[in-house]
Amino acid sequence: MATSGRSSASEPGAGPGVSVSKTLQVGGVTLHLSRPDATDQSWIGQDAILRQLLACWLVVDPRDLPLSPRLTGPPGIGKTTLAMAAAKVRKQPLFINQCTADTRPEDLIVTPVLAEKGSIAYHASALVSAMLVGGVCVLDEGNRMNEKSWASLAPLLDHRRYVESIVAGITIPAHPDFRVCVTMNEDESTYEVPDYILSRLQPTLGLGFPSRDDEMAILKYHLPFAETDLLALTVEFLQQAHSLKLDFSPRDGINLLRFAIKRMAQDPRHPIGRDAAWREALYCVLGEEAADLEDLARKRRRAMGGQHAPMGLGDLFFDPDDPLHPDAGEDPFGEDEDDDDDES
Repeated sequence: MATSGRSSASEPGAGPGVSVSKTLQVGGVTLHLSRPDATDQSWIGQDAILRQLLACWLVVDPRDLPLSPRLTGPPGIGKTTLAMAAAKVRKQPLFINQCTADTRPEDLIVTPVLAEKGSIAYHASALVSAMLVGGVCVLDEGNRMNEKSWASLAPLLDHRRYVESIVAGITIPAHPDFRVCVTMNEDESTYEVPDYILSRLQPTLGLGFPSRDDEMAILKYHLPFAETDLLALTVEFLQQAHSLKLDFSPRDGINLLRFAIKRMAQDPRHPIGRDAAWREALYCVLGEEAADLEDLARKRRRAMGGQHAPMGLGDLFFDPDDPLHPDAGEDPFGEDEDDDDDES
């Protein structure tokens, strides 16, 4: 179906930088578009994953179609930032659709809104707005959505590249330049995405924790006013957490630093020391358990049933507590739990 568009005229007296809502006609229905995200984000480090995402969105032949990848990794590691940076590289407008457990199909496509004099205005979601203007859409935390919502997107994510709005009674085709990706966190509040959707969300691009240098660069980018010693303390903490397979992220480090800096600046007459401010921030932001990372890692391992991480070949054939396990009697942190018994 052909799509013709028209933008509303600028309002009298609108100042610089003030954008006016845009409307487009689709199948005789006027759709009010969402505004693109204006956040300016840079991507630091892990260039390979950025190139992989950009490759997914390439079209190499008139018969080719872009891919719709899913970005996976722990919360706070930069999945959404990666997609934002890729949109910036492609110089396309960015739209973010925040997915939740109660997201409905109409929330993903077109929502009817009561307008003046009892009329109905149809508002296009961030996803549909990106489809219509040829932008990039991030379906953020997509595995929080239920299957009914995902089913409404099935034709968009395959060769058909359209969605159907039941409330507006129209079929909405995607602009050739439209691109989409889905970010996914794994926790207890997520749904299992059905296989027929997962087969459309390919490939899977996994993000890992940044290196020491990259993590320092990330913190400096977000907190250029932070003292060098505070930055070093935080990076050292995060790198130790990464090595122990704990899920403390650069976002956690940024929040920790922000609070520590604010506490130090709060009362110049009674300044709080750097180390004291940092430790207080650690407790308040990440909890007292974060003060001893090795103990926290050990507790979480035991909470998972004593499973050794990472798994070795012996884990395929023996239970973790089996005395025949190749690692039986060893502590992953280099400590012998029976030391006290051996002393006499």
